[in-house]
Amino acid sequence: MDDVNESKQIVLQIGGALKKYRKEKNMSLDDLAELTGVSKLTLGNIERGETNPTLAIIWKISKGISLPLLALFKSEDPVSLYRAGEGLRFSNDQKNWIIEPVFKSNDTEMCRAYLQPNSSYSPEGHHVNTTEIATVMTGSIEIQVNGEIYTLNQYDTISFRADSPHAYTNHTNSETVLHLSLKYGF
Repeated sequence: MDDVNESKQIVLQIGGALKKYRKEKNMSLDDLAELTGVSKLTLGNIERGETNPTLAIIWKISKGISLPLLALFKSEDPVSLYRAGEGLRFSNDQKNWIIEPVFKSNDTEMCRAYLQPNSSYSPEGHHVNTTEIATVMTGSIEIQVNGEIYTLNQYDTISFRADSPHAYTNHTNSETVLHLSLKYGF
């Protein structure tokens, strides 16, 4: 499947999962907009597969409905293979932070994350009681959690409450690759 068709499939999958959730909860688009902080128009476009939502929008929806991010990308296959650089990828508006979903269970999800050289990424706070575990696979990175800075090099790992303020900074001239795990507390 080419990248355009794969992207369209992903957009339709997100929209279908969101619409299914909304219908199961007997919610209107207005209700969902109020819950997530995402406009009714944007939510309707997502449900119909007419827009490719940004990572920030997907996080707002996920947080607002208290579902893990990857719950919006369900796969029914008994075996899932995720090759680096292929398949589902999301980036922030600046395109300096890219994530690739790797695995999801009921309360845990894993992603590969790529932070471009000489850049920073500050995510919105995640779901309440979520733990984030980050391991540097290549490169080095500074991670700021609650105002304190931690420097991690290749294979170093840090664990912290992801609902607290945190940021990733790559001060090097090379891309940093991370393995991220999110363990949800709901």
